[in-house]
Amino acid sequence: MIDELIENARANFDLTEAAHQDSVRELSERFQAVEDTEGLRGRLSLEGTPLEARMAGLLAESRRWLAGNERPLRVAVVFAMWGEHRRMRPKDEGNPHGEDSLSVKLEQLEWATRDSAVEWMLYAVDDGCPHGSALIAREIAGKHALGDRLKVLSLSEVLPAASGPLAGLGSADESRKAGAIILGAMEAIGDGVDVVIYTDADNSVHLGQVGLLLRTYVEESAPVVLGNRKHAESVLVKEAARWGIGIKVLRHMQRMIGEAVFSRGILDTQAAFKLYEADLLKRIIAEPTVYDFSFDTDWILAAIREGVPIEQVPFAFIDSAAESASIAQGPMTTWETLLFGLTKAVKRHGYCEGDAAAMASVLEEEISGHEDLDALIDYLPRQLETAGEMDYGNAEVMGPEALRKWIRERLKERGT
Repeated sequence: MIDELIENARANFDLTEAAHQDSVRELSERFQAVEDTEGLRGRLSLEGTPLEARMAGLLAESRRWLAGNERPLRVAVVFAMWGEHRRMRPKDEGNPHGEDSLSVKLEQLEWATRDSAVEWMLYAVDDGCPHGSALIAREIAGKHALGDRLKVLSLSEVLPAASGPLAGLGSADESRKAGAIILGAMEAIGDGVDVVIYTDADNSVHLGQVGLLLRTYVEESAPVVLGNRKHAESVLVKEAARWGIGIKVLRHMQRMIGEAVFSRGILDTQAAFKLYEADLLKRIIAEPTVYDFSFDTDWILAAIREGVPIEQVPFAFIDSAAESASIAQGPMTTWETLLFGLTKAVKRHGYCEGDAAAMASVLEEEISGHEDLDALIDYLPRQLETAGEMDYGNAEVMGPEALRKWIRERLKERGT
């Protein structure tokens, strides 16, 4: 039966198609009924297993744990909205990239936690969206049977703040995702939740997988659980890279500056599927280092400084690139934010010394903005030509001063 189910599974997954959502849910329910869970897991790990079957396997694990868990848990799921006016609505001829994402999230959470000890609330936070994402979310919730499980917040309505975690923001225009996630977390913590999970506004992460995070939180007593798309058991479908060979340079710089994070095996810092225990998160967000989308590493570094256990779990991620704000900004603007935000965070939390400090100085002294990164992205220094995952961040492969010299040569050739 297992072989037949797997052989008939889809090889792809379209986030805009309701039929695909129904199909993977039904397959996961079939898998959940399989008694030989280890045998199923082994079969799903084989090369050539269809994408839908691997996704369904993770969903079945999540739902199986949720159904058997007897510990009451109050869970908040938070996401930020900016430019989500099309993805929140269903797909149609005039909206080819529509994902009906808000309704799908509500239904995925209800399905996953049905008849379980988990209570949940979804927090959608408008991050200053010029297209009125909050209004659209409220409209959709008002017509949905699960609409009372959604809280819609607007960052602009609480700013400026005289004190608290958002006091560093003058307006919603100064936030780049983190301000909204922080506001959602604040509201959830005030509501008395046990844990806060944050994700993205699109359907890239099937929320039926929340049991994967919660299982590790409960069974491993881990107050921080990070989704890891690089895990061997994860499912990752990502759009082809839009940058050149010089991405190795940026990853090398990132790993060296953030040695305190990456040396712990935390390599997928930007995955939008993370869990934080509410009491810990309240301390972490009390005084944020950044309000942009480099906040992931700020929070991880804060948790490292607290000395708490940090665990990672595999999960399924299907890229939703067509309406992505980060794609619209351009990859080098994204990398500029990530690198400079990481530098601020390592300094703030006391992890900027040695090679990390030297590489941070190279970044701050040699790179003035994303235009400089654009000038590097199609070139590669000899030292990094054969570099792989294990080499990034290793100063013996290419140290900060060697990289400084190469950057200066490249920018000089550009004429700056």
